Amino acid sequence: MNYWLVKQEPTAYSFDDFAKDGSTDWTGVRNYQARNNLAEMKKNDKVLFYHSVNEKSVVGTATVSKTSFPDPTDDKWIAVELKAGKRLKKPVTLDAIKKNLALSEISLVKQSRLSVMPLTKDEYDEIISMSF
Repeated sequence: MNYWLVKQEPTAYSFDDFAKDGSTDWTGVRNYQARNNLAEMKKNDKVLFYHSVNEKSVVGTATVSKTSFPDPTDDKWIAVELKAGKRLKKPVTLDAIKKNLALSEISLVKQSRLSVMPLTKDEYDEIISMSF
């Protein structure tokens, strides 16, 4: 099993929108490294949902429900299907992540513009533990 973090502007598609929909195709990724990360996603991988821009916090969980397929918005790129999980009890802010030494190497800090990034199991678990 692999672990991932995906970023989205909440004004464009919030975790509440995602939870209401139940699942969504993760489309519109136009960065080669992020695309390669989408291609590595496997069914049932765990995902953290991050609100970017104004909120800058991890707010919920998801799982990969369908592996990569041609992005319907541009078939030169790829997408995956994500199934909504639960909203975190407490959002985990970017500031809190930056202050946590166990997360000092996380891509969210090192490559802040990347919209789809891998996490280690330890990083995933640490963020989840920070949400209580």
